[in-house]
Amino acid sequence: MAGAQRNASAASPTRLAWASSSVALTKDAPCMGQSSVALEMPPISMVTVICHCTSSHSPSTAMTSCRSSMMPTSQNGQITVGTMPKMTMPEALAADTRVNHPRHGAGQVIADAGEFVVVRFGATIQQVLRTELTLARALELALSTGTFDESAETLMRASAMAIRSVNDQWGVFSRSRVQLLPHQLWVCHKVNRTFPFRWLVADDVGLGKTIEAGLVLMPLVARAQIRRLLVLAPAKLVPQWQKRLRQMFDIRLQVYDRSVDTPTVDFWDTANMVVASVHTLRREVADGRSDGSRFLSADPWDAVVVDEAHHLHADERTGETLSFQLLRALEERHKIRSLLLFTGTPHRGKDFGFLSLLSLLDPDQFGPEHDIDEQLTKLPDVMIRNNKATVTDLKGNRLFTPVTVETREYAFSPEESAFYEMLSSFIIDGRAYASTLDGRAQSARMLLLIALQKLAASSIAAIRSALTKRRAKLADVAEQARAPIPTITEEDEDETLDDRARADEEAWSKMLAELMEGEIARLDELLELAEPIQQERKIERLVDLIERELPSGEPVLLFTEYKATQALVVDALHARFGHGCCAFINGDERLEEINKADGSRGPKSWSRDAAAEAFNQGSIRFLVSTEAAGEGIDLQERCATLIHVDMPWNPMRLHQRVGRLSRYGQTRPVQVFILRNPDTVEARIWDLLNAKLERIQRALDEAMDEREDISQLVIGMTGPSAFEKIFAAGQTQSRESLDQWFDRESATIGGEDLVDKVKTMMGNVTRFDFAQVGRNLPQVDLPDLERFFAMMMESQGRRVFRRDDGLDVLSPEKWVDDDYAMQDRYKGLLFDRNVRLGDREGPMRLVGVGHTLFDRALKEGEGLQSTLAICLRLPAPMLIASVEDQVTGQDHSVTRIVLGAWRDHEGQTHVLRDWEVLQMLNTLGRADNPKPPSVNGEQLKALEASLLSSMKASLPTIAEMMTRPGIRSEIMLLPDENAGT
Repeated sequence: MAGAQRNASAASPTRLAWASSSVALTKDAPCMGQSSVALEMPPISMVTVICHCTSSHSPSTAMTSCRSSMMPTSQNGQITVGTMPKMTMPEALAADTRVNHPRHGAGQVIADAGEFVVVRFGATIQQVLRTELTLARALELALSTGTFDESAETLMRASAMAIRSVNDQWGVFSRSRVQLLPHQLWVCHKVNRTFPFRWLVADDVGLGKTIEAGLVLMPLVARAQIRRLLVLAPAKLVPQWQKRLRQMFDIRLQVYDRSVDTPTVDFWDTANMVVASVHTLRREVADGRSDGSRFLSADPWDAVVVDEAHHLHADERTGETLSFQLLRALEERHKIRSLLLFTGTPHRGKDFGFLSLLSLLDPDQFGPEHDIDEQLTKLPDVMIRNNKATVTDLKGNRLFTPVTVETREYAFSPEESAFYEMLSSFIIDGRAYASTLDGRAQSARMLLLIALQKLAASSIAAIRSALTKRRAKLADVAEQARAPIPTITEEDEDETLDDRARADEEAWSKMLAELMEGEIARLDELLELAEPIQQERKIERLVDLIERELPSGEPVLLFTEYKATQALVVDALHARFGHGCCAFINGDERLEEINKADGSRGPKSWSRDAAAEAFNQGSIRFLVSTEAAGEGIDLQERCATLIHVDMPWNPMRLHQRVGRLSRYGQTRPVQVFILRNPDTVEARIWDLLNAKLERIQRALDEAMDEREDISQLVIGMTGPSAFEKIFAAGQTQSRESLDQWFDRESATIGGEDLVDKVKTMMGNVTRFDFAQVGRNLPQVDLPDLERFFAMMMESQGRRVFRRDDGLDVLSPEKWVDDDYAMQDRYKGLLFDRNVRLGDREGPMRLVGVGHTLFDRALKEGEGLQSTLAICLRLPAPMLIASVEDQVTGQDHSVTRIVLGAWRDHEGQTHVLRDWEVLQMLNTLGRADNPKPPSVNGEQLKALEASLLSSMKASLPTIAEMMTRPGIRSEIMLLPDENAGT
């Protein structure tokens, strides 16, 4: 056999047989300093194999860390085991020489100044001490000298490079505990093409803005490009942002509270990762408080994220909201490097407000003072919008299940009809009386009458409660005579929807001035008619719908505006389906008076999180919510049925309600039921409004390439006040005149100008399009990291044990010594984001970029020097290269990407993106007894140059974010020609 091998080698002149004085390692031989062992081996062609160990190993730990994948030497059948002599630093370092630095990593020499050397490290240029540098091995040298590296080490380095490249661009290996979607990865990729970044993301409800924010932030936080982060959100959403960024991405934010910022402790001087209520901060700044001053004078923020950014509003008549002024104050003080705004309604009907919002992103390009047509053409540079109709999974399948809306009608009882007829008369007389007044006296009464109408549309229980409180207040005639007229505003940016509902319920008891002459007597008549009504037909129809039309046990989400109606529904469900069948959510987390299981009446409390968890886990069947659950809570896990107990006068709220169920993760079609009495004016107005919105939708569908849901756009641009005025004034119209009156009053809703604005805006924004970018989306996820992780642990002398609950591994001792945050041992590690994990265990067990142990493994892998190896299951030689922008100082968050290329047997070259490189690497194996390649060094160098040329040709599309991309060969992998023989 030995003779046959020797003859075959002599007969093949293209076979590699590079002479070398380097020592070599044999199979399964540990690296042990300068010791040597002689072993008998069959003589084959001479190939050098190098171990890049930088420290000595004990025989017990080194067997897996320095295995040779080559069987070298043909001299006297003897081989020598040892280490490669250290490369000698030349007296002068030439430009482009590749070097390594203990802190900055790999770099290229720009100029040698003797004691100091100017080196480019990624996107930065540093002047470092010459003594701190070591020479890096280049692929060109390995090809010239026939120096092969251990295959496992080379695979680890290649995998580490590919993992870093993929994650920096897409964030796909973040430790989000929900499945990442293509449009979310695309948003991350789009935003992170430049740093600092400035974007407005106006996605539809339910597309995962928190996940998009985390994907953008996580790789930048991991690379320390973002050290100071500020998230601004409405007060009710602050806990959600803190919780989700911690759970999904291990980004740990401190919640700002006034109590933690004292005269002796400056919160803003010490906190670097913060989430705060935008309303709390803007009040402090506007009031000139000391804590507001410290906030404005704090160090600049690397990134600021603003949720519900439509609160950053400006109007040419009323001026800027305080929230807008807060952001402008930060901008004027140069405190914001990167800015990411989230809102589903960026345009609220007036170009002035929309352009003012965009001016926060780029005041040089956007603002009310600039030409609007020119600005619209620049929208793709700053605005992203995705909608449910277009987002897909990685296979291009639409993600969202259809939503069907059905009405269920009911009729008033004679007693209810009598009550509502008198109430309508009361409202008409009240409006007539208010019209005789001037100024604030008139507007205050009109707004109170509107609140009365909205309460009445919800339930008799809601209006009866308000009337009772109103009657009690007016009983003191002397107090009434002195009563001031309260100042009432239509909308306060600080208020939540529940705050506004509470204001409707309480306004009646707070204003003591009469709404009309003889109001007390009129109230007595109304209360007398309401007294006998204990069973409302609407509630009876609701229970009948659930009992007769829904499957037994079907979870149901019910929405209502007011707590009095909420308590009525909770009592009805308990009475029919048993106590303990339902929970509730409202802004107060409490109902003052409901029926108890023992027959008594009293208060009941449910926290928002506890109610949602009980509903999602199935311990309760019904969840009755006010608008408090319309934002920031996911209820789609097991529920696909929603019932509108009442209809808010703002259609946008209906969209937000349905958005709690029509979200990613919903596996069933969502069915929505509306309870309506067709004889009411409110129901007839809804019919006319829905018909008009359908006409607008058809017009937009014909004009746009992709279907765009108008409920957030046209409705959002119209503004809530326009709808409220129509519903309020409609009460005074007769049945015969209502249609024509509605056409006149609703002319501004979805008018030609407004529809044109929607077409123009949506035609110019940037959006996810699977047909265009689907093939470039990374088809990898956390499981694709496991093989690299296991190899890295093995290289450190640590075995990975697979248990039923995950992987167990001891951390390398040196890693533990270097990092206080690293545990000695990890148990139950998972590379699967679909496994349910608790809030406390999730950050420790779910492995990805950002996990302490994995991050160290990734750093170690990137620091390896291997460049040339032979591997199993490789179809043809593969070249792996890195791409960097040759123009430094550019605004890039991604400074380096990885490509691969190989040529098939038909001569066709295949260029691989970084995620494709990782996929291929995960299929390759170590070559235990490889056959030397049947080509010589010059032939391999020619192949390397050809493959590199093909990769260069792909740079305009793959590295389009770089000004002048430069490419460099890093690693070449060769197939084992001995495999299968």
